[in-house]
Amino acid sequence: MNFYDLPKEERVLLVEKINKELVSELNTGKQKKIITYFSDEDTYIRKTAYLAIGRIYMANTVFQKKIIDLLDTLFTEEDFKIRQTVVNAAGEIGKNDFKTVEHFFEKGLFDTHHSVRNAVIGSVKKMGEVNPKPVLAWAKKYLHHPEKEIRREICHGIELRGRKYPQDILPLLKELQWDKTARVYKTLVHVIGQIAYKKGCLETVVEDLKTWENKKLVQEALEEIIDVHDRYKDFAIKTQAEAIAYIEKHYK
Repeated sequence: MNFYDLPKEERVLLVEKINKELVSELNTGKQKKIITYFSDEDTYIRKTAYLAIGRIYMANTVFQKKIIDLLDTLFTEEDFKIRQTVVNAAGEIGKNDFKTVEHFFEKGLFDTHHSVRNAVIGSVKKMGEVNPKPVLAWAKKYLHHPEKEIRREICHGIELRGRKYPQDILPLLKELQWDKTARVYKTLVHVIGQIAYKKGCLETVVEDLKTWENKKLVQEALEEIIDVHDRYKDFAIKTQAEAIAYIEKHYK
């Protein structure tokens, strides 16, 4: 039975059980239960396991080296679900201690399975939101990587930080303005739209776009911003009409 097929009370008990079993195996050096949970077919069982690992790491310094060693070992497993869960666990740790888990993202970004690569981007999003300085510095190294998909994934990965603090990621986005790959270009336009509809963000984005040299891309980005203010009208701080008026007045 899948996690969310269980009644709420049973889900709570299952989470407690998984936490206890993970702590027990960290104490004994065993990996049987850990591997079982990390490879479970149910996404939410795997999520419960990697969230537990993150909490245990932050709450118990005695387990920290054991957890990193464990994740290093599990990252060599053939089952992509295990490697994916390792990356997600590293993402939980990286919210506070990025340097310790940086190597998982260095490797995971080039994993043979798309689920592992997607876990890297998801982790960059959640880490970058709360621990931006080291995460964005790491991401910057890949903005001009020869593999176009790496550039696209990094562009997408830094988006979440930009939704509240566009000024933090705009310098990185600007470096991609002349990228000739359609997928990277489209992702860049998309991300600019996504970081411009919350309070104070449109003003910051428009002011920065004035300094960009690729005017064709800027025009497409402005159109995307206007469209986002309609698509996300229930969440945007301005109406679409107000966004249009602001852009017409301030983008010159």
